[in-house]
Amino acid sequence: MELTGIAICASLLMAAATVCAFIFAVKKDYFRNIEDIKYQVFWSDLEEPNKPKEKPDALGSKKS
Repeated sequence: MELTGIAICASLLMAAATVCAFIFAVKKDYFRNIEDIKYQVFWSDLEEPNKPKEKPDALGSKKS
């Protein structure tokens, strides 16, 4: 019974922390222009395979 109370208190504290983080993000305007970020991530994923990869030489440093 004692562990149940601890588990309930821990879950309530985690829920309160999540609500506080959400309120902080809304007040700092972190949810503005979510679509722009989505497209930045999408296009950056498409561009990476075309970049030539640098191969390290025998000493482990990259060639320029």
